[in-house]
Amino acid sequence: MELKEIAEELVAGCRENRAKENLGRLYAEDAVSVEAVDNKGMGRAARGLDAIRGKHDWWENATEVSRASVSDPMLHGDDRFAVIFEVAGKMKESGESFEMREVAVYHVDDGRIVREEFFS
Repeated sequence: MELKEIAEELVAGCRENRAKENLGRLYAEDAVSVEAVDNKGMGRAARGLDAIRGKHDWWENATEVSRASVSDPMLHGDDRFAVIFEVAGKMKESGESFEMREVAVYHVDDGRIVREEFFS
């Protein structure tokens, strides 16, 4: 897949609630996901597709999302793109409400996402 196709499919998957399904299709097995901060002592970096799936599982189990938006992808050269995420909801365990906005930068190599970095 070309960069634009990967970026558009990632955004479509997020908007259509199939981001987790897209992991095996869009990400390299050894991809790395880096958060802006260490959430709940899990560390900032998740290494490998299984660890990234685990992050998705944690998010689904820990949060109740009431509003979410995903920008169109912004391409950078032939190997990177960025997306802006805005999410509101609450943490299931504590009931604490949250609103967040973050920029995600995705690095692509050989037709797969190899690194994602979140900036908040």
